[in-house]
Amino acid sequence: MPIIYLSPSTQDKNMYVSGGTEEQYANLIADKMVPFLDASGIRYTRNTPSMTAASSIAASNAGTYDLHLAIHSNASPEGSYGKTRGSLVFYYPGSRKGQKAAEIFANNLRSIYPLPDKVRAVSTTTIGEVRRVRAPSVFLELAYHDNPDDAAWIKNNLDEIARNLVLSLTEYFQIPFLAPTPARSGTVDVNWGSLNIRSRPNLQAPILTQAPDNAALTILNQWQNWFLVDYQGVIGYASRDFITVN
Repeated sequence: MPIIYLSPSTQDKNMYVSGGTEEQYANLIADKMVPFLDASGIRYTRNTPSMTAASSIAASNAGTYDLHLAIHSNASPEGSYGKTRGSLVFYYPGSRKGQKAAEIFANNLRSIYPLPDKVRAVSTTTIGEVRRVRAPSVFLELAYHDNPDDAAWIKNNLDEIARNLVLSLTEYFQIPFLAPTPARSGTVDVNWGSLNIRSRPNLQAPILTQAPDNAALTILNQWQNWFLVDYQGVIGYASRDFITVN
C-alpha cells in the first residue's frame, strides 16, 4: 500500500484575514484527512508544527515515500492584498508522476472550490518542497487566506477539503476511496496454503505478504468482495471469502 509524507504548513506567522494562521488551518485539514487515509489504507508520515520547511524536506528525503504532499494557503503580493482568489497546485516540471498527481488534485478541487475556473495545476522550480524532495511532490495553495471569501471557504469546508484531498490520493494510487469504519478482528480460513494479501483489490495486483490458515488479522475496511486488512503490520487487500469475521 502507498505511503506519503504529509506536510501541512508550519508557517505560524501567516495570518488569515479573519483570524487564525496558515499553520493552524493546514494542520486542521491534515487532522481531518487522517481518518480517511487510515480507512483507505494509505500510510503516512507527518511533519509537526515545530518543524520548518527545511526540516520537513530533510525528513521526507530520509524515507522512501510514494508522494510528498504539502498543504498550504496563499497570500497576494503587496499591492493586491485581499484581491486575489484561486487554488494553485504546484508540481516540479519534468516529474511525470508529480504532474499527474497535481492534475488529479486540481481536477477534484474544482468540484468543491466556488470558482472552479481559478483552480490550476502549475509547474514550479522555486518552491523547496517541490524542487528539493526526492519523492514526486504536490504543493497545494488551497486558497488565498488574505481574501475574506477564500479564507471563509477554507474555514467552513475543512471536512470537505480533507475528504477531497484523500479522494485525489486514492485516484492517483488507483485504490478505492473508503469511508472510515470501525475495525474488526478476523481469522484466515483457507483449506490449502496461505491467504494472499495484495496491494490492491485485484487478483493481478502484487502480493505483499501471505497469511497462513488460522492467522489472526485486523479487518480495516471492505470494498466489494475484498477486505482491507492489517496482518502483522502489513496493510493490503485479501479476499473476504477466506476470512472469518470474529
